[in-house]
Amino acid sequence: MKKGFWEKLNKPLMVLAPMADVTDPPYRAIIARRGKPDVMFTEFVSCDGLQSVGKKRILKDIVYAEEERPIVLQIFGGKPENFKKTAQLAQELGFDGIDLNMGCPDRSVEKQLAGAGLIKNPELAQEIIKKTMEGAGDLPVSVKTRIGYNTDEIQTWIPKLLEMNIPALTVHLRTRKEMSKVPAHWEKMKEIVAIRDGTCKDTLILGNGDALSIKDAHQKVKETGCDGVMLGRAIYGNPWLFSKDIDREDLSHEEILRALVEHTKLYDELMGGLKSFAVMKRHFKAYVNGFDGAKELRMELMEADSAKEVEEKIENFLTSTKTPVIQ
Repeated sequence: MKKGFWEKLNKPLMVLAPMADVTDPPYRAIIARRGKPDVMFTEFVSCDGLQSVGKKRILKDIVYAEEERPIVLQIFGGKPENFKKTAQLAQELGFDGIDLNMGCPDRSVEKQLAGAGLIKNPELAQEIIKKTMEGAGDLPVSVKTRIGYNTDEIQTWIPKLLEMNIPALTVHLRTRKEMSKVPAHWEKMKEIVAIRDGTCKDTLILGNGDALSIKDAHQKVKETGCDGVMLGRAIYGNPWLFSKDIDREDLSHEEILRALVEHTKLYDELMGGLKSFAVMKRHFKAYVNGFDGAKELRMELMEADSAKEVEEKIENFLTSTKTPVIQ
């Protein structure tokens, strides 16, 4: 087993989930500056795409900064040979690890025999892991998946992954059919840990789903015995989530809004011309809430088409809401 950076981390691990159009290069950079998690993952990208004429465009989605390390490239696909080639590319690009997405429920991904579709084809999943390891050199190869496709398949699916001697396995505690429509089944984590203990005891087990805060994540580790938690939705509007020194609730709305300005500028810098500015707008509601005038400011920001406009609207808001000094 090639553990790489995984064996150097202190447990419990608190890691950032890979989320399409959320944990992109600008937001990961903002998070790294305000409260870096133990491990960061890129948005998932297609290994087929990275082996196509569209490679140059996709590479811009996986740009990372040194302060993000350890940084893991998450990839998906259905062609084992392309996983091997992409693993070789990951080495060239200097990533610290590779993670294989075997849980995405998107239909377009599944049509490629990828994502959650691999739960129905464990032999192909194992071949993909094997080929990735062949191309990865010394980079550790981990997996993120779900507890099953239509039903709970923990007893059959999880052992197939652990047989491959992977250093870390993240399990989203819902089936593909459930999507995110039901509460995550954290009560099943003890069963997964027990399978690990009897199959491949050196594999780290991380849970994913409905972890609302770092405090909540630590409680889930305590109750289930897993090695760590991958947090996703809790990061919206809260790049301080993993900080040991700062709690978002203790910050003024001005500090939060200035972080949004910084985030937006970085989005323009890194993603401008590549992605629509509308993608950035999904963050506005998460940042702009909980203070007087937040709703009105959000409505104004949704009309903005650039980082410059966002900054102007926020500066105008802050100026108009400052309490005048009494002489």
